[in-house]
Amino acid sequence: MGVQVTPSVARQILRRHGLHARRSLGQHFLVDPNTARRIVRIGGVGPDDTILEVGPGLGSLTVELAAAARSVVAVEIDARIAGALRETLADVRNVDVVVADALKTGLRDLLPAGSLLVANLPYNVATPILMRVVDDVPEIVRGVVMVQREVGERLVARAGASAYGSASVHLALLADAKLAGDVPPTVFLPRPKVDSVLVSFTRRRAPAAGVRDVAAFVRFVRDAFRHRRKTLRNALVTNGWDPNVVERALAEAGVDIRTRPEQLDIDGLARVFEAARRAA
Repeated sequence: MGVQVTPSVARQILRRHGLHARRSLGQHFLVDPNTARRIVRIGGVGPDDTILEVGPGLGSLTVELAAAARSVVAVEIDARIAGALRETLADVRNVDVVVADALKTGLRDLLPAGSLLVANLPYNVATPILMRVVDDVPEIVRGVVMVQREVGERLVARAGASAYGSASVHLALLADAKLAGDVPPTVFLPRPKVDSVLVSFTRRRAPAAGVRDVAAFVRFVRDAFRHRRKTLRNALVTNGWDPNVVERALAEAGVDIRTRPEQLDIDGLARVFEAARRAA
């Protein structure tokens, strides 16, 4: 069954263990069971699912995931918080609490094929964790994550939007993602100064735009967006690309030399990338 983590319960647990949220780890504990149940519903969690939860904190979401899924792998970097989490989960038998850094540990070894990622991601590493999952953990086929609104809007932005950047392209390359709901700061302890959103995603069967070398394309995109005020041509040259190669690639791809990277969707960027590889 587990403990329902409300604000008063969370404060009691933290006092009992002599703990507090650590800003350095981006900790804002979810303390609203209704929001936790909403996330489970949006994630489409079912009784045959295995869930990866990164940053379970005090376990508000973990308890609801355990009630809905076959099993939950909860990866928590903070060993002190993991101790408190085990108290919340005292009578829950289908949760494996793993004390580890989700950016470094072997996540693939913890999960069967067809698993889901459902998590309130730590604020300071939300994007790197999600990118690591889509890059390196094919066992995860879909999921829903809670992130800061600014981060969520950046992740799902399309070409031409002010939030569109390398993270937008990177995620779109490997997954179909969208905003799935708003989350107010009132459901967290401590209360953050920003709103949050839910981002749902489903892994693509193959990378978008016909990209074959994912790692090389992601490096190209990062170089393209590293200097947002520059044209695509100048941004790439600034990052060490041969100007002759870049200019030939832009011409072959049918892209005006004055074009900025944020004006190109993933298909346009992929055309320039493939043309640059041929021109090199």
